[in-house]
Amino acid sequence: MKYQKTILSTLVLSVVALTATAQNPVIRDQFTADPTARVFNNKVYLYPSHDIVPPADFARKDWFCMADYHVFSSENLTDWTDHGMLVSQKNVPWGNPNGYSMWAPDCVCKNGKYYFYFPNGPKSGRGFAIGVAIADRPEGPFKLEQEPIKGVSGIDPCVLVDNDGSAYIYWSGMGIRGGKLKENMLELDGELKEMKMPRREGQPEMPPMIVGGEQMEGLPDGFKEGPFAFRRGDWYYLTFPWVRGDTSNGKNPTETLAYAMSKSPLGPWDFKGIIMAEHANHCWTNHHSLVEYKGQWYLFYHHNDFSPRDDKRRSVCIEKVSFNSDGTIQEVKPTRRGVGINQATEKIEIDRYSTASADVTTALIDTVNTFRSYQATLPKKGSWLCYKDVDFSCLTDGYLVVGANAADNTEFCIREKSAKGKVLARIKMTVKSEMTRPGMSTPFRRDQSNQWLTLTATLDYTPKGVTDLVITNEGDAAVSFDWVQFKNRPKYFTSVAKGAAPIQPDEQGFIRRWRMMEPTAVDVRSNIVFTDSWLRNKFADELAKLPKQEKKAKWYNLDSETYNMKLFRFAEKYGKQTYGSFYWVETVVTCAEELQNIRLACGSNGASMWWLDGEEVLLLEGDRRMVEDDGVSRRLTLKPGSHVLRGAVINGPGLADMCVRFIDEKGNPVTSYALNIK
Repeated sequence: MKYQKTILSTLVLSVVALTATAQNPVIRDQFTADPTARVFNNKVYLYPSHDIVPPADFARKDWFCMADYHVFSSENLTDWTDHGMLVSQKNVPWGNPNGYSMWAPDCVCKNGKYYFYFPNGPKSGRGFAIGVAIADRPEGPFKLEQEPIKGVSGIDPCVLVDNDGSAYIYWSGMGIRGGKLKENMLELDGELKEMKMPRREGQPEMPPMIVGGEQMEGLPDGFKEGPFAFRRGDWYYLTFPWVRGDTSNGKNPTETLAYAMSKSPLGPWDFKGIIMAEHANHCWTNHHSLVEYKGQWYLFYHHNDFSPRDDKRRSVCIEKVSFNSDGTIQEVKPTRRGVGINQATEKIEIDRYSTASADVTTALIDTVNTFRSYQATLPKKGSWLCYKDVDFSCLTDGYLVVGANAADNTEFCIREKSAKGKVLARIKMTVKSEMTRPGMSTPFRRDQSNQWLTLTATLDYTPKGVTDLVITNEGDAAVSFDWVQFKNRPKYFTSVAKGAAPIQPDEQGFIRRWRMMEPTAVDVRSNIVFTDSWLRNKFADELAKLPKQEKKAKWYNLDSETYNMKLFRFAEKYGKQTYGSFYWVETVVTCAEELQNIRLACGSNGASMWWLDGEEVLLLEGDRRMVEDDGVSRRLTLKPGSHVLRGAVINGPGLADMCVRFIDEKGNPVTSYALNIK
């Protein structure tokens, strides 16, 4: 029979990059079910059905409702790209445009073409047929065939392209059937027969159907659907959802995933057992595919994670699969973690943990907007959860951000590998306030619900390569987690090696090379105390202690990447005291000739005092913001040679930074000198 191709489907949407997720479910912005995964061009392509909430014109609000197909792709099983709508029920020439019955599909490649197979209800009559759309690329655009495949009456098509190029199609209809396809991939290769359809009670007798293929033999009794066939070595596998429970007296047991093996693509089959047991929450269906990617086999399946009270709206999940030496499949346990390696800089949904202490619980954050996903609660001191496979090679100068629901006096740690492992960061909530205050270990901000907090923390330790993260509750209150993320700081400064060549001030005269001591703590709860007398007493005390501090404190030689030295970021990276801090800075100014009538011009966030060759030249008192040339010294003269410029900056609850330069009597920058460090 000759088939005519239809016009190009116009429903291919713009490509959308989804949020990176290595957790289950993997698609987070829509319901996806019946996943068929295929490897094309070194990528995994995912062809699921698309569950939707039934619209007003759909009669059964408690039933499966599917109007179109999307296609997704990934190179790492972590970042998924939605390539948009592939086929819609509105565009299928032979299909019911309001049937909402576009169930499990498949897609295969042969002779450089991609063939997408899908079920749909016909415009007239009852039952299902299998249609085909063809494309030059796995993501489309696809051209729809005018007619469905004659002799294939059913749902859930699967096509196996064998090593010799032969293709076989399997489907659910009066059991699981299969048959060989012709070279054109659009027709069954074999005799088609008339089969009388059973008459439904209260319905008129149906005309005979034209049926091809053959019943797959050797499969277990009980309801079966959704066949997925593949070849591994010399073995052919026929896998399928199977109801093994008792269905008598109106019972409605749920599906397992089961399989059989054969040395022939069409059987007979030797039933082996289950791949995945019934879902623990009694989600009625499961549907799946198995694929090998980069040497590892994976099981794609679905579950109603995002619709826990409605098992007709499902979402795709992934797990690793292992085979025994005889080719049989080891049973797969569903997990929240899923597969894939997260980059540390991704937003990692830590609530989808790999393992946890027995008292850890999970629940939806929002029972209305379920795509907000889950939260994991660590109820008491000693509770923990572990999230496997996070790659830290992307982190160069990092800090931690956590989405948590934490009470006052909560304390928890991010550790490496185990609940006793090395501490990456320790977070302690002492004050729940919109402002960060002295004594508060971790700054945070609230979300719109005024419940979830976004916490930030410095890192005590940064792992190398791929490792496992463990969160431990080490306080007296419960704490819940949504996500964690490690972020790289902007490059605020560069380390300067000992003996480095001197540099000039920048074009505006700002000094960017400094020797800086790690900050020390000061008990300052408000900057309003920064009066002239208070500061002079404080700076005198600190100056007296400096000789002893210099011997034991760490000093850092740095070039600032900006005109202002960001002291808070320096403290965040090199010291633990970020708020309520005292900073010592110094640089060496070397003049080739005498500089007369110049002034030191400074700005600082907080208060500061400046000395030139040990003599005080400028005090910036009060609670100031950093402003260029906010304070200016008396006239100074720099003789030829080297001069030590030293500064002390103090700040309480806010950020801290400073900018320093020399200016002439007209306010122009002075740049005719060199800068170095001791």
